[in-house]
Amino acid sequence: MIIIALVVVLAIAAAGVLWFLAKQRSASLEGEGGDESAAQIEEPKTPPTFLPMDNMVVNLADPGGERFAQVGITFELSDGKTAEKVKSLMPTIRSRVLLLLSQRSADDLLSREGKEKLAADIRGEALGALGYVSPKVKTAKPRAADGEEAAKPRKPEVDRDAPVRAVLFSSFIVQ
Repeated sequence: MIIIALVVVLAIAAAGVLWFLAKQRSASLEGEGGDESAAQIEEPKTPPTFLPMDNMVVNLADPGGERFAQVGITFELSDGKTAEKVKSLMPTIRSRVLLLLSQRSADDLLSREGKEKLAADIRGEALGALGYVSPKVKTAKPRAADGEEAAKPRKPEVDRDAPVRAVLFSSFIVQ
C-alpha cells in the first residue's frame, strides 16, 4: 500500500514538473513570436562582403556654392561575386553618387534623416547600375481612414535579397 502511494505521489510530481516546463516554453515562444516586426527581420543567409569607395569631395547645392561635403562610403554586399561586379561598375556608381551628393544642401545632410535618405538613394543608384529591380517596390501611398493621405509615410521595405544590402558611411564631413 505504501509503495503504491509513493508511486502515485511521484507520478503526480512528475506531471506537475512537465506541465510547468511546458507552460514556460510556450510563454517564451509567445514572447518571441509576439513581436511581428522582429520575426519578419531575417538574418542574411551568407555573411556580407564590404566594399569601400574612395572618399568623395563635392560642392553642395547651397546658395553661393561655398559649402562642400567629404563623404566616405562602404557598400554592404551580399557576396564576393557581387563585389566583383560592383568593382567593374564603380565609375558609373561613383558618378551617380556624385550627382546625388551635389544636389543636396548642407541642411539636408546635417540631419540624421537626411543622411538616411541619402544612404537609401545611393543604394538605389547602385542597384540601378547593377540592373537590379526590387520585386517589393510599393508605389501606393498610405491612406488614412477617411481617404486622405496619411500625415507620416511608412518607412520603405528593405529588400534583404538585393545584391546591395546597405550603404554605410565611413566618414562624413560638411563644411
